Amino acid sequence: MTLRRKLLLVALCTLALPVAGWLYVQQMEKLLREGQAQALLASARAVARSLVVTGAVQPELAKGWYVQQTSSPITVDGYGDDWAPLTPWSQPLMQSGHPRGQLLLAEDDDGLYLYADVPETQRTRADADDTNALAADHLVLTLGNAAGQRRYLLASAAPGLLTARPLDPIVDGLPELITAQWQEDGSGYRVELRLPRNLPLRVLGVGVYDARVGGDPMASDTRPLLRYSNALSSELAQLAPDQVQARVLSPQGWLLARSGRLNTTPGTDGQPGWFASLIYRSLLATRLEDASLWSQDVPRLDTREVSAARAGKPVSVWRSGEERGSVVLSAAVPIERAGQIDGVLLLEQASRAVPLLANRALLGLLLTSFGVLLIAGGILLAFATRLSLRLGRLRNAAERAQLNDGRLDGLFEQGRFPMTDAPDEIGDLARSFERLFEVVGGYTDYLRTLASKLSHELNTPLAIVKSSLDNLEHAALPAEAQPYLARARDGVARLGALVRAMSESSRMERSITAAEPEDVDLRDVVRGCADAYRPLIDPRRLDCVLPEAPLHLHCAPELIAQALDKLLDNALSFTPEHGWLRLSLRVVDAGAEIELANQGPLLPETMQGRLFDSLVSLRDKATPGEAPHLGLGLYVVRLVAERHGGVASARNLDDGSGVAFSLQLHGMPRQRLSG
Repeated sequence: MTLRRKLLLVALCTLALPVAGWLYVQQMEKLLREGQAQALLASARAVARSLVVTGAVQPELAKGWYVQQTSSPITVDGYGDDWAPLTPWSQPLMQSGHPRGQLLLAEDDDGLYLYADVPETQRTRADADDTNALAADHLVLTLGNAAGQRRYLLASAAPGLLTARPLDPIVDGLPELITAQWQEDGSGYRVELRLPRNLPLRVLGVGVYDARVGGDPMASDTRPLLRYSNALSSELAQLAPDQVQARVLSPQGWLLARSGRLNTTPGTDGQPGWFASLIYRSLLATRLEDASLWSQDVPRLDTREVSAARAGKPVSVWRSGEERGSVVLSAAVPIERAGQIDGVLLLEQASRAVPLLANRALLGLLLTSFGVLLIAGGILLAFATRLSLRLGRLRNAAERAQLNDGRLDGLFEQGRFPMTDAPDEIGDLARSFERLFEVVGGYTDYLRTLASKLSHELNTPLAIVKSSLDNLEHAALPAEAQPYLARARDGVARLGALVRAMSESSRMERSITAAEPEDVDLRDVVRGCADAYRPLIDPRRLDCVLPEAPLHLHCAPELIAQALDKLLDNALSFTPEHGWLRLSLRVVDAGAEIELANQGPLLPETMQGRLFDSLVSLRDKATPGEAPHLGLGLYVVRLVAERHGGVASARNLDDGSGVAFSLQLHGMPRQRLSG
């Protein structure tokens, strides 16, 4: 992974800033909501205490039959079609502690309606006037006012109109006769009736008797009547806070009074868009209940907060509003009198300020954080790019110095390693490289001049040894000493050859330095060398590959020919007797490349970078009587390549059939004429 990518990954750590800001905004939003919830709970407690003091909620409301308000007319025919909108809030009818049917009560301007649905697949039928009617399946209706209570028997042997038979004496204010509609099918029977509107009822009871189950045939579940109270709603409107919907519920959740409506219209700050609403609900409001769309205009509520308040625990709940971008805060408190819970007060307040404020804070934070992130990322990218360029420049300089055997002269401006003046760590590294290459360059220069120094120093002692051996030939020596004298002369001859080779190398270096360049076509130089080599290497085969177009170069052709001679001499040492050689010339960037490939053994991997050094050879050790090979030929090739601004290299062929030595030449500098 590059340095720039690593620094970009480091820059991603700044993402912790928006995450921390998001957590902070979420915590602030939570505290804001908790503060609003506490304030609404305090208001709800105050209103509940006021209702208790004024006696607006009566203790007998704890359990009763709820009478729903209906706006659609009801036809008394024994069928439940007119009751369909009210059916979800039916009330169970019990017999011996077990549910035996459903009861619906409703009223309008014409009267009080009752609808009872009793599921029963097997029935015992009898009319209300029969003597055994109480033993058959029937209903017992109980009506009560301030004067007393009276029961009525509702039974029928067949569907249709029936007249209820009174079971108790006459009570003032209660009807003598009650008519009802009886309908039945295979699933059970249904009874529907209407009572006068002006009937001052205080309690109402309904009993279900199943002949198969048995029990008290005249029992009924008698309860007070609960209904929506306009008077209580007016008093509640005076006590409830502004812009708050208040509802008084019975302990079972039946609606007794209501004031105000939820304000879901957009405020002066506007309405959040769908994206802002999504951001709020996804990132901030993590504790919102689902929107209860049916809880706005229903006769009974059974939500979580109502259930908790019914158990005596005040609770507040935040939920999603019915309108986009709004939230609703619900606070429910019990209405208690002397430790007895008479009802539940529910306050609901719609709010758009909380989502708007939270969204704006989060949006501002995100924009600021991402702006800072982009700026920091851009700065780090620019810094990483500059740092990468400096390190790349340092690497290129080190590679160039390495190709030049560690010598810095002529490679860089003012002969110094680049970036050594930088005051940072890269400057320290560059100065360390410079000192290292100065040491390597000095050692390389010493090795370069070692041959000339040795040849000069060895000439005198070698002459002394040779003259001493000459004098020994004129002395009387025993016969057994003659072989030793011959071996000494052979050693002196070999030493002389070594000294002459080293002297020749020194002269070659001086001649290479003093060579005069000219403009030539390298094709002619390479072609001429190939034609001269073929008779010398027979029976080996030499192929010459040249470009079609002329390849002109400002160079010293005699030096190039001499380098090719050294390469050919080296290649012949390793090419089989019937092997092949290939001499090729091709164009490269800003120069030319001459390559001599030969069939033979491959180069060791560890020696490919040292072949062109002085006194390095891969040939086997010379046998006695043969002159040793000093490895100066490839060293001369290298000097020629460097004199032409290029490099000498060696590689194994891709197919593994041999090796290839190449010269990359860029030309010699042109001399300026002084005017």
